[in-house]
Amino acid sequence: MNNYLSILKKYWGYDSFRGIQSEIIESIGAGHDTLGLMPTGGGKSITFQVPALAMDGICIVITPLIALMKDQVAHLRKLHIRAAAIHSGLTHEQTMAVLDNCVYGGVKILYISPERLSSELFQVKLKHMNVSFVTVDEAHCISQWGYDFRPSYLEIAKIRHIVNVPILALTATATPKVIDDIQEKLGTVDNKDSFNVFRMSFERKNLAYIVRNVADKYDYLLNLLNSVEGCAIIYVRSRQRTKEIADFLIKNNISALSYHAGLENMIRDQRQREWHDNRVRVMVATNAFGMGIDKPDVRLVIHIDCPDSLEAYFQEAGRAGRDGKRSYAVLLFNGNDTTKLLRRVADTFPEKDYIRKVYEHLAYFYQIALGSGYNTYHEFGIDKFCHTFKHFPLQVDSALTILARAGYIEYGEERENRARVRFITGRDDLYLLNSLNYNENKVITSLLRSYSGLFTDYGYIDESFIAQQTELSPQDVYQVLKGLDSKHIISFIPQRKTPYIRYTRSREEMSRLVFPPEIYSERKKQYEERVKEVIEYATNNSICRSRQLLKYFGEKSSHDCHQCDVCQALESGDSGKEEIKSIKGKILNILSDDKFHSAEEIKKIKVPFELLDRALEDLLYEEDIYLKDGLFIKA
Repeated sequence: MNNYLSILKKYWGYDSFRGIQSEIIESIGAGHDTLGLMPTGGGKSITFQVPALAMDGICIVITPLIALMKDQVAHLRKLHIRAAAIHSGLTHEQTMAVLDNCVYGGVKILYISPERLSSELFQVKLKHMNVSFVTVDEAHCISQWGYDFRPSYLEIAKIRHIVNVPILALTATATPKVIDDIQEKLGTVDNKDSFNVFRMSFERKNLAYIVRNVADKYDYLLNLLNSVEGCAIIYVRSRQRTKEIADFLIKNNISALSYHAGLENMIRDQRQREWHDNRVRVMVATNAFGMGIDKPDVRLVIHIDCPDSLEAYFQEAGRAGRDGKRSYAVLLFNGNDTTKLLRRVADTFPEKDYIRKVYEHLAYFYQIALGSGYNTYHEFGIDKFCHTFKHFPLQVDSALTILARAGYIEYGEERENRARVRFITGRDDLYLLNSLNYNENKVITSLLRSYSGLFTDYGYIDESFIAQQTELSPQDVYQVLKGLDSKHIISFIPQRKTPYIRYTRSREEMSRLVFPPEIYSERKKQYEERVKEVIEYATNNSICRSRQLLKYFGEKSSHDCHQCDVCQALESGDSGKEEIKSIKGKILNILSDDKFHSAEEIKKIKVPFELLDRALEDLLYEEDIYLKDGLFIKA
């Protein structure tokens, strides 16, 4: 442990580890498969970065977000730690250079997306790497019972057949069922229960969970932002709502930006920097603004639209107060939200006949005959498809997702195409131009030195590489390229994320499509249960919000948080906490004979019905008593 502590002090300046960090580090350092359950802000990255530096070889970190990779690599390099990342933004030559560095020992920590694991090139190079251990970040993504299941995560277990090294799985949101599934999916064939599991309490003592039932959410939002100072995130469900609410806040003198996956990468990066650097107070975002946000001083996280799982809510709410100071997670909820949540079940799991119809229309869309189409790629314009066949985008997206899980297609919602450039002006004419400014000359010089063939055809470029060569910011490079395009010197196609379809089987008869229970009916049932849990959380005004969340994640808490809206109402009203506690004691006394008792017997306690009802619900929630066939008994 002394070696680990000296590394922590040398690179991060800390004298000691926090929470369960040391237990996780010692476990993976000793070669054991390890699962760490740590809430947002718990310091997950330290648990793999420190042992990676202490052990021989390279640590491979699997994470789903390119932005997170880039940020962590940049941070580690500032600390003079040899880190690198492989992602879709790299050219083939750049990818080869990174992989060769890994083989020859020039990299200590390699970040990679799960989709890249199945690459033949990566697997060939992996055989020649000295790997110390593999880290799986956001490990809940591997579980089909998790809220954010990603099929690409299933590829992770396959690399154990290439490199026999321990795995460190990390997550901030996992129910007991998901925890079991993570171990099964990542465990070795011989021993799927080989993981050392370390749990850090998910309780956030500085974070007040608030639910407000309000009809006019916009009006309440303004009052809330004017009452609580500091940086804020507002989560909504749709891209259009991000702009609407950001514009609404700006009109009311509150600085705000919108953020969603449909924005160009450069714009998203710029807006995140402005918010991170406190030049803008509020970020209005979809859940695309999520993992990897490293801003400790967020005072407010507000959900105007209700998430469809408590896992998603807990993770997003947990981005408030990472500095340990008092912060608030506020959910605005009313009767309309219940209706919308229940409707999402039907939208997310449309009828099987509808899914078959979408499959058939997809074949018409691409003119694919029965028995053909295998392994063909097609760009997918969902708006055009829906207009052609009179569908709604949300249901089409869900149908394609289910078809992908069933193995008929591969549906990539965010296949990133790198930026492309072609010179319109001839090479000789280019040198005669006198209207170019200093930055334009630098960018053109970089393009000519770094890329060939741009005068005859489009070529892929890396804007961050050009920025590095020209010593401009990526945003400045982007603006220069746009300016050169408007002057008709180059044709510039910005990088974008294009949905695509790949047929993983030849086209089938519509009637022959099969959707196994684990693909459709079981997942639909689980989704219904998650939605009901959210509604229960939002409408249960008797149990401390923190305790409700902790119980959902398998952590029993016997004390209230004293700061959520439920606790505040109980402690400030006539029905104070001490009175509830006294009533609970009287109920337990009646049930102390370990026999079943009717509600009528319990009602003999002479207290207001509302207080008795709250005390009973509290005891049932804590599993101190049970209810069977309308009768109560002590646990």
